[in-house]
Amino acid sequence: MRENNYTGVFMQDDCVFCKIVKKELPSKIEYEDDDLIVFQNINPIAPVHVLVVPKKHTKNLSDVSTSDKEMLGKLLLVVKEMSTKLGISSAFRVATANGENAGQTVFHLHFHLTGGWKEKYNRDEDKA
Repeated sequence: MRENNYTGVFMQDDCVFCKIVKKELPSKIEYEDDDLIVFQNINPIAPVHVLVVPKKHTKNLSDVSTSDKEMLGKLLLVVKEMSTKLGISSAFRVATANGENAGQTVFHLHFHLTGGWKEKYNRDEDKA
């Protein structure tokens, strides 16, 4: 892991989300600031499905520290703002997977914000 001059945060060269942060991979960005980026999921499981991603490369929630608490609080406020912007503030879900056995496939901390269902959410169809 190294500090990237573009963002001043720690990045990992082989991480797909770090590449999106550095604009090395295309994505439909919905929000970006110094700490976070929000972009459309390329394999959505709901009518609205974005990923809320800290720019600092951290593997998962088990690897965060007390120095990350401000960013984590900000992340939840951005989730709230994005739910309004995307028109899903009355019904949405936020999920993260922590580790391979929990279904994590990209090892860069991220949260799925999903919503936009026309009918009541069906837990049996949950794949987030």
